[in-house]
Amino acid sequence: MNFDRQNLSNEQLLDLYKRILKPRLIEEKMLILIRQGKVSKWFSGIGQEAIACGVTAVLDQDEYILPMHRNLGVFTGRNIPLYRLFSQWQGKKNGFTKGRDRSFHFGTQEFKIIGMISHLGPQLGVADGIALANKLKKNGKVTAVFTGEGATSEGDFHEALNIASVWDLPVMFIIENNGYGLSTPTNEQYRCENLADKGIGYGMESHIIDGNNILEVFNKLSVLKKSMVENPRPVLLEFKTFRMRGHEEASGTKYVPQELMDMWAIKDPVDNYRKYLKLTDVLSEETDDEIRAEIKKEIDENWAMVQTEPEIVATFEEELNDVYKPYNFEEFQPSAESQNIRLIDAVSQSLSQSMERHENLVIMGQDIAEYGGAFKITDGFVAKFGKERVLNTPICESAVVSAAMGLSINGHKAIVEMQFADFVSTGFNPIVNLLAKSHYRWLEKADVVVRMPCGGGTQAGPFHSQTNEAWFTKTPGLKVVYPAFPYDAKGLLNTAINDPNPVLFFEHKQLYRSVYQEVPENYYTIPFGQAATIREGKNVTIIAFGASVHWALEVLNNNPEISADLIDLRTLQPLDTETIFNSVKKTSRCIIVQEDTMFGGIASDISALIMENCFEYLDAPVKRVASLDSAIPFTKALEDQFLAKGRLENSLKELMAY
Repeated sequence: MNFDRQNLSNEQLLDLYKRILKPRLIEEKMLILIRQGKVSKWFSGIGQEAIACGVTAVLDQDEYILPMHRNLGVFTGRNIPLYRLFSQWQGKKNGFTKGRDRSFHFGTQEFKIIGMISHLGPQLGVADGIALANKLKKNGKVTAVFTGEGATSEGDFHEALNIASVWDLPVMFIIENNGYGLSTPTNEQYRCENLADKGIGYGMESHIIDGNNILEVFNKLSVLKKSMVENPRPVLLEFKTFRMRGHEEASGTKYVPQELMDMWAIKDPVDNYRKYLKLTDVLSEETDDEIRAEIKKEIDENWAMVQTEPEIVATFEEELNDVYKPYNFEEFQPSAESQNIRLIDAVSQSLSQSMERHENLVIMGQDIAEYGGAFKITDGFVAKFGKERVLNTPICESAVVSAAMGLSINGHKAIVEMQFADFVSTGFNPIVNLLAKSHYRWLEKADVVVRMPCGGGTQAGPFHSQTNEAWFTKTPGLKVVYPAFPYDAKGLLNTAINDPNPVLFFEHKQLYRSVYQEVPENYYTIPFGQAATIREGKNVTIIAFGASVHWALEVLNNNPEISADLIDLRTLQPLDTETIFNSVKKTSRCIIVQEDTMFGGIASDISALIMENCFEYLDAPVKRVASLDSAIPFTKALEDQFLAKGRLENSLKELMAY
């Protein structure tokens, strides 16, 4: 192995040695503890420490790094107290996730490290968002994100590289090509000669680096980082290395040919660097022994600290309280001055006034900049707020949602517009596994609003007409809002943007230009979790949201003899059960109408809640009215048959006659 110290001092060379030795000695300790049954699971980075340690040594302490589960050198390189890492691995409270996650599936703002989720790919998009925030701040910072050769097959990898290239984001995309994705060798993972070649397709600079040579890693990245600060751009880096142990300890390495293991053992990054330092008289045997003894002492003392730490005691209160970041609703009162505007205008007003109020707010979406979006909601925003804050995105919903998370991590607010709610399926993973779980896992907010133009009635067919709120009301950690009127749309969207938790904000396309209302001209907010009683009556409770509120109003107008409470839920998560239960206890009958298909919709949960909490007050079974359990069709006759609207009146009369 050819080591070139270039202009590095002896002190710098020894610092790199300490950096690369420390994770190796920790791993050797962990392997002993695993055999003793004191550690349950371990993902080894033995043989590839030079990459994590070299990258961390190059970056500033306040520059974000997004590592994988075998990059221990990133964590030790940021000088995280070892007892906190050990507590994390042992599920103790001094860790970073309160026992809710293991290994390196966590982040820490204190040390500017953002850990992975098991789906791998989304963290690449998160790095894009962090780098975008740095670019907006003009702070000259670089972001580094790790991935393995296996994850380069994921769509998120390609989406993230494409976004970074189009937006000139200063991101180091680090591929640790260690030979195997669990047991699958590289020749079954990809067919290009080198993974660095993939940068060509994105117009991205790329390099191949010996991942076992700590000096090559450090020196090349030092030059590269300086260049990226002067000329912000992404760079793809393929580090050739090898994983000397199994994917995790239980899987072993029997699938690896012995001659391959022997070849890479000769290239051990720690042993070879130690030999080089001794040959050049930078490291003496005595100094080496002292360094090793000092690190081992630190490991043993910190491990002993963790053994005295008590086990976590589970409480319902703490677990449920951490699902969402606490948010104290800030009320802004509506003014007397108002305009009669459409729902689409109310949404646009909210976005514009929120952009004025929050200078760190960024809106992202397909065609939302100069074109103004598919529905022209952001028309004129570029002229008003600049193209840096109103960003056209490539068609890559997953990486865009992940980038929104990165913006949030790095001090910004983000709004993502799905061109149609149907398209959120390609961004589903980062919403339900990243945004929704981040606060629960490591107390990090996800200050992201995902706008969802949704709904049928416009003959747009199966891919542009869904109302898919039930995909998200099921997921703890998300808030789901679904207004039916312009007044509510503006006030609730303002609140959604203020709330540091992830919000899915549904906007019914058919209501955009068909519903008018007097809406205050000023900036105002409406709290989540408070339903609106649109009409009051005594004989039946009608629960609705979105377009179904207007269907219910039409039915009641055509049947004035029906005395009904009509409840517009407005927010589905949190849900205003108090208003629902009080009304049902008063009327003794309830019908719930939703535009979504019947099975698994939120109406089913509301019905169950009523049965559990109001059963003794009911004079009839709770009735649900929903669309057919099929995809939504295109032709008007088929769509009319599909939608719940056509069945609401008869269902209500049947309930009244029960």
